[in-house]
Amino acid sequence: MAVGWSRDGAVQDQIDASVEDAIGQVRSRMPTGDSLTHCEECQTAIPEARRKAISGVRLCVGCQAEAEKQQTTFSLYNRRGSKDSQLR
Repeated sequence: MAVGWSRDGAVQDQIDASVEDAIGQVRSRMPTGDSLTHCEECQTAIPEARRKAISGVRLCVGCQAEAEKQQTTFSLYNRRGSKDSQLR
């Protein structure tokens, strides 16, 4: 069913694009590879339990908390939406 000026399936394409963007952001933040024994930032030892729990960990708990505070927040605004859909 076509709505307004958009083609059939345009709304689903916007939803799919938003979901793919969100998945990509989450995957980019996931650590990969071997865990370090010492923090990259402050050089303190990373506990073995943390290294086992999180694969590829590179920061201690304190530095990780600071890094997460400085990350930009994810906007739920759909920037791919058409002008017509934003005026409703």
